[in-house]
Amino acid sequence: MSSIQAVPASATPAEVPVRAVFNTLIRPYLVCYVGFLLLITVVGIPLAVIWFCGVGQWWARHYYDKLDCELDSRTLRFRKGILFQVEKTIPLENIQDVTFIEGPILRQFNLSLLRFETAGQSTNANGEMQLIGIIGAHQFRTQILATRDALRRSRDQPKATTADEQLILLRQIAANLDRVVQHLDRRPDIDTTG
Repeated sequence: MSSIQAVPASATPAEVPVRAVFNTLIRPYLVCYVGFLLLITVVGIPLAVIWFCGVGQWWARHYYDKLDCELDSRTLRFRKGILFQVEKTIPLENIQDVTFIEGPILRQFNLSLLRFETAGQSTNANGEMQLIGIIGAHQFRTQILATRDALRRSRDQPKATTADEQLILLRQIAANLDRVVQHLDRRPDIDTTG
């Protein structure tokens, strides 16, 4: 994780790509979260013992090591997983909103959750992208939205053309019109009087 950059507090869209830094406290949070889910089921109680005896720590450490999130000028890319690696790429123009969530349990671990709402997102939660444990999540959220807005502004602005480019374009149009007139002049006489 030594190549991961911190999110600058005063980051602007011009300073992308930006890599998110994940809080190491995500590891004990994941161990407790999954362990709690196992404990609330009757079948999961024996698995919870195995989970808390070391499997959970191993899994959380490797899960943390595989976490990666990068924001560039056009996309947000997120990768996670141990056995089954999942990589999601969201075009910034599709991001409608980024929700910041920080509940009491997450606050105990000094963590927060970023949830992304995208255009055309299905109603089920499988299409959602969530990032948990980013250090400086508020700044990262601001950076994502600022980069998205800059991308939208650049696409909405018409391309400026110089006077020379306009003159060349007008000459091309005139040449095409001359060819059309010459082509019409070569056709046999057509009675246009009706």
